[in-house]
Amino acid sequence: MPKESAMQYGKGLDVGTVNLVAAEQNDKGEVVLRLKRNAFMDVPVDAYTKNMLTRLNVPYVVQNKKMYVLGDHAFELANVLNKNTRRPMKDGLISPKESDALPVMKLLIGSILGEPRIPNEVCYYSVPGDPIDSDMSVVYHKDLFDAVLRALGYKPHHIIEGHAIVFAELAEEDFTGIGISCGGGMFNACVSYKSMPALFFSTSRGGDWVDNNVANVLGIKPAKASLIKEKGVDLMKPKTREEDAIAIYYRNLINYTLTNIKERFMAAENMPSFPDPIVIVFSGGTSLAGNFIELVRIVIKEMEFPLPVKEIRLASDPLNATAKGALT
Repeated sequence: MPKESAMQYGKGLDVGTVNLVAAEQNDKGEVVLRLKRNAFMDVPVDAYTKNMLTRLNVPYVVQNKKMYVLGDHAFELANVLNKNTRRPMKDGLISPKESDALPVMKLLIGSILGEPRIPNEVCYYSVPGDPIDSDMSVVYHKDLFDAVLRALGYKPHHIIEGHAIVFAELAEEDFTGIGISCGGGMFNACVSYKSMPALFFSTSRGGDWVDNNVANVLGIKPAKASLIKEKGVDLMKPKTREEDAIAIYYRNLINYTLTNIKERFMAAENMPSFPDPIVIVFSGGTSLAGNFIELVRIVIKEMEFPLPVKEIRLASDPLNATAKGALT
């Protein structure tokens, strides 16, 4: 098989708490992306419900005598029916409290990955670094997703999420620098030297952590805090009491992440020496708040960061960077 053709095979998958993103290269060499909200609703298996969903033009799937609505359709239907969606993942890992998590994840992932284009097509999927502040098992998480991808006909490989950001964004820097993925359930950080991960970890603080803390101090529901945040908040110029609380917890979150990178870098043995100032790149939905990078610059200026920093920037495509890095 010619090398050019072989290079087109293989897929990347971002397994996120809030969104799933698949990436592949088409026959023109273009990267094709497919995104799906990582949520579902179980609905009664009866003729009335099937008719209602058909009238509303809502697709559904039936599996093991259960009926599910998946992704954005589940989110929209939940709003119509004033119900909550269910999420197969929590804090960046498969949810231990969701009995339907595994069959639903298979359906969701299958819907965006599609069929393998060749037998045993390789699929690299993102996994968190070992969490530093929780005892949740990444090993169990990896084994589950290996099984899901094999059942779909793929040959699975995993990539640390922060490392995927390095591959997506730091090619011009010879894959040297720090990639940080800011998700809903976790923040993932990776310090890389010439494409080799020198240090990587995750924290169980992300966008959901901000929402829950804002909700607690203001006496509102986390969903309302999330809605205010997603409508757009300028972290440097909050206008309301709610936005002020969001900005405070964002600053705390950024400081927590950078302090952990600093402490682990200084404590680690056999750390490579970085001859030149490095680039730090942020990605993920939680990094999309207004003036996020400006707030990072302020926080890093206030601390004695162990590496000289050349530039702090947002990924060119923050929501899809992990999937693109996994594909790379």
